[in-house]
Amino acid sequence: MRPLAAVALAFVLVLSGCKDREAEAAAQAEALAAANEQAAAEAERAFDAAVTDGNWALAKAQGDILFAKWPGTEAADRVRPRYDEAKSKGEAENNARRVAALWTYQTQPVTGGNQVSAAIYGREPVDVDGSGAKPVRLIFRDHPDWGRSSYLVLPGGDFAKRCYGSCRVTVTVDDQPPKQMAANRPKTDEAIAMFIDDEKALWRLTRDADIIRIAFPTRDVGEKTVEFEVAGLDRAKMPGWD
Repeated sequence: MRPLAAVALAFVLVLSGCKDREAEAAAQAEALAAANEQAAAEAERAFDAAVTDGNWALAKAQGDILFAKWPGTEAADRVRPRYDEAKSKGEAENNARRVAALWTYQTQPVTGGNQVSAAIYGREPVDVDGSGAKPVRLIFRDHPDWGRSSYLVLPGGDFAKRCYGSCRVTVTVDDQPPKQMAANRPKTDEAIAMFIDDEKALWRLTRDADIIRIAFPTRDVGEKTVEFEVAGLDRAKMPGWD
């Protein structure tokens, strides 16, 4: 074979090999794209099922998976216009579960019946005596002998001495104007607690509220404010209060 012919043949073989590899690569890319579309379609069906069930938190999660794994697919394009609604409602559901879990409820047998209570810790710990931040609780209680009451409980320190008779706390609901409410610290060493005298009014303030801030005077570090995320209160747990 002449040298020129051999070179030409080699070139043809190389060209043929390149075309084969290109075709193989194209076929692999096509197969991968098809597999991605199929997987994305399954994720889309899961998204649709969650939306149909009204499970917005799950719908958001399915949408997140779809966009993370198969962002450029036709299924992702179909889901994207509906995702914002699912995300908004899903986040609202997750937050509703979170704030509901902040409350604890107890029923205890006592003389004359049962004592029932609903309690919540402040959003952030607060330093009430100079020893460092600690959690403060707000409690609503119904006792067969003592009646209904609402009070703050400190983990340490104490309320201002003037509260042993009567003092006032400042209560603010969301962005509404603050209210002054009468309070008192009972003369007992059993607990560091201060009652907010009008428990019915305080209970009413929790309705439709997200945040209640209560500012109170302490013995050691002046006035302190605690925020309570009250939106998750299950009012049915305290029968007769509404």
